[in-house]
Formats: sequence, C-alpha cells, structure tokens
Amino acid sequence: MGNITGFIDHQRSSVLYRDPLERVKDWKEIAQLPSEMVLRSQASRCMDCAVPFCQNGSQLAGMTTGCPIYNLIPEWNDLVYKGRWKEAYERLSRTNPFPEFTGRACPAPCEGGCVASLANDSVTIKNIERAIIDKAFEEGWVKPQIPTQRTGKKIAIIGSGPAGLSCASILNQHGHTVTVYERADRIGGLLTYGIPKMKIEQHVVDRRVKLMQEEGIQFVPNMEVGKQLSLDQLRTENDAVVLCIGSTRPRDLSAPGRELGGIHFAMDYLHLNTKSLLDSQFADGNFITAEGKDVIVIGGGDTATDCVSTAIRQNCKSLVQFDIYPIRPTTRAIDNPWPQYPIIHKVDTGQEEAVSVFGDDPRAFATTTLEFSSDGNGNVAGVKSAEVNTIISEKGQKIREVIPGTEKNWPAQLVLLAIGFEGPEAEIFHDTNITVDRRKNIAVTNGKYQTNEKGVFAAGDARTGASLIVWAIQEGKEAAMECHDFIMRKMA
Repeated sequence: MGNITGFIDHQRSSVLYRDPLERVKDWKEIAQLPSEMVLRSQASRCMDCAVPFCQNGSQLAGMTTGCPIYNLIPEWNDLVYKGRWKEAYERLSRTNPFPEFTGRACPAPCEGGCVASLANDSVTIKNIERAIIDKAFEEGWVKPQIPTQRTGKKIAIIGSGPAGLSCASILNQHGHTVTVYERADRIGGLLTYGIPKMKIEQHVVDRRVKLMQEEGIQFVPNMEVGKQLSLDQLRTENDAVVLCIGSTRPRDLSAPGRELGGIHFAMDYLHLNTKSLLDSQFADGNFITAEGKDVIVIGGGDTATDCVSTAIRQNCKSLVQFDIYPIRPTTRAIDNPWPQYPIIHKVDTGQEEAVSVFGDDPRAFATTTLEFSSDGNGNVAGVKSAEVNTIISEKGQKIREVIPGTEKNWPAQLVLLAIGFEGPEAEIFHDTNITVDRRKNIAVTNGKYQTNEKGVFAAGDARTGASLIVWAIQEGKEAAMECHDFIMRKMA
C-alpha cells in the first residue's frame, strides 16, 4: 500500500444520502458518492493486511463474511488511492461482472471481515466499488466484450436476475450461443422488480442488459417457461439449460384473519409498485397503495425495509414494522466476534426515512403477530401482537415463547408480509426428474450445479435458498463453468 498509515490518518466516511424528507418525495436513487478526494483517502485506509478476510467469502456462524465473488479488494483500493482508476476498473472486472449492482444493493459482507475494523472502522469497500464502475461508465471504459469465436453450442437460461445474467455473461464469453428467458416484461429479475428504484434506478439495469445484447446474448421477456414454453422443448432445442429462477415462493403467516383483504406478500406489493412506476409513473393505478392507510410491515430484513420506504413514498398515514428479533447491541456481542458478520443495531435507510417523517423508529422488536381483525366487510382493520422471548435449544433450534400480558392492538388497513421465501416455484419442472432437497430448493447431483436431469443445471437462490446478490452472481459464474465443462466434454 502507498499509505501505510491511512487507516490511522483518516476516519471512515460513508456514502452520502439525500435528505430523508426530500428523497421520500421521489423514486430517484438516494445514495450519492463523495468527492474523488474523499474516495481516494477512504481507499488509503485499506491496510494491506497479511490475510485480507474481505476478499474471500466464507460462512461463519451461518452468516457470510468476506466477498463471495472473490473481489481483489486490497488491489483495487490501492489503485484508487493512487488515482489509477482505469486499472482499478480492470482489476475489479476480473472477478465481478456487475459491480454497478453490488455497489448499490449488496449488504457488504466484505466490510464485516475488514481487518481495519479491529482498529477503528472498516474500509468503505462498497462505496469504492461503486465509484470505480460509475467512473468507468462515465469515461467510456466499459465496452461490450464480443467473443471472437463461437462454438455452435446453444444454452438456454431461465431467469434474468443476478444469477441468470452472471451465468449468461460467462457462457457467452466462452463462445456459446446464449438465450435468456424471463417471464416478466422487463429483463433484470430481482434487480428490476424486487429492489425499489431508489436503490437501483432502472437505467443502471438497462445499461448493462444493452451491453450484454451487444455481446451477443439474446433476451426473451414475457416468456414463462412451464406455460408458454415447456422445459422439455428447451432441452430439445439446446445443448444445456440453466435454471436461475430464484426463490420466489413467499413464506406465509398462519394466524386467524389471514384471509382478510389488505394483507399482501411483500414482493407482490413491491413488484406492482415498480411496474406501475416504470409503465406510467403510476397513472395506470395498477398497484397496491398505502396512501392514507395505517401500515404494518411484518419482517425485519431488507425486503421489509424496502416496504417501509415504499409505503412512506406512497404517503401512508402511519407505519409500524414487526421484527421478531430483539433489538441488537450497538457493538459486537461476545458470541459475535470478528471476522463474523457484525450483528449490531442498525438504522437502515427506510427506518431513517420513517424517523424523519413520523418521528420514531418504526420497528417493534421481539414482536410476533397473533391475529388479524376485520372491519366487518372482509378487510383487515388491525393486527394483534405480543412480545416474544427467543430461546436457543440444545440442538441450536430457535424457540419463541409469547410473553403473557404483552398483547397489543395496532390499527392497520394494509399489512405486508416480508418473512422470507420457501424455495423456487416447482411448476416449471413438475413433469421432469428434477427434485428438491429438504429445504425445498432444487437438488443437484453431479458436481455442484447439475440436477438429476442430464444437461440441466440450477444456480442462485433456486439452488441455495434466498441469499445475497453477491452469492447469486458467484453461483451464476460457477454454474456457467460447470455447464461449459459439460458441453465441452460432449464435444470431445
């Protein structure tokens, strides 16, 4: 490293966010990068540590720490510090096909494993990654990488989310002819309809898709495999098929009154909102609105936070978020040592907006739903909750016990369920030999990614269960290599 005392000389300076009271008035991106001078000083905080935990994705205590894509983080931090931005982009592109996505939507497990956090605060790795790719686009360094030769082999990829796009990119670079099928009307999967536009504006997704088209990848939207087109037909017409269909079956909540109107799965709510925004700036009215309503969001993860941000922008009357977990400590607990991902109390952008608009953090911690009440016309009018104690059994199982006397009634005309997912939608491979594992994800046999249907592979959330965008991208890369090896063995 050029500055061996950078982490001592400079304090962490995170990404800038637009003022909450201003940004909730629109759907534009909320994050703004600091100046180049600040970014270079932040990059200088990278310590050139002997063992950089940041660049090797690992599962520790059931959580990800470090980068699953194996980004060469210390190397491009050093290049940014020295002002060698183009070289930093070239180094970043060796491992990450889509840094403009991870630099915006990744929760940055790399920073959780940063050695600098042992001295003070972690390096702003995510911000620097985004700055590198944004500058690369501004300077015209990002160009389509068109293969010089074609193998004549055809591959169909089902799903255009992070895993599908990553898989398509790698296979195309090997010279195969790749077609990506997407059931939605726009390409991008989770990037387009799962993540609200204030986190990733659509032009960022469309820009990358256009590049991939120029590289020779064909995209077919509005095509639902399993309905308009059978999986068997795709297998017949292609040398291999890769299932990157995500983990899209939402986990439901079993409680009295669940059948009432006004209770929706989070992804239905977010998808419809984004589609109406992109189609007509909401003029078509084809979305679920929170305007003037008391809103309860059930769930404590990123999807729940996205619901919070969306409901605020729709001018909800009030907002409460149930989080089943107790409030986290402000610093690492004894049983959460570095380099595990830090389980600490955070105020995300959605909660920050709620504090600015309503005056309080919307979260009710250690809270569970008991039942939904009716307005007498078949619609939800309120939610009854209670506080819970979480006990870890000898087998490591979480057992939650309702605390008597903590029951509370909340008004609600809109309830959003953001409590996770239960695997891929299996209808697409219903008439095949493809099976699911005990967690209801697509089972694989030979290698890591091939299913028990020869020549059919699975990657991303469909194989692992709902996970991080960086894992989806890495899954797509690895599945592409296994698929490529399979095809080349057939050619030999």
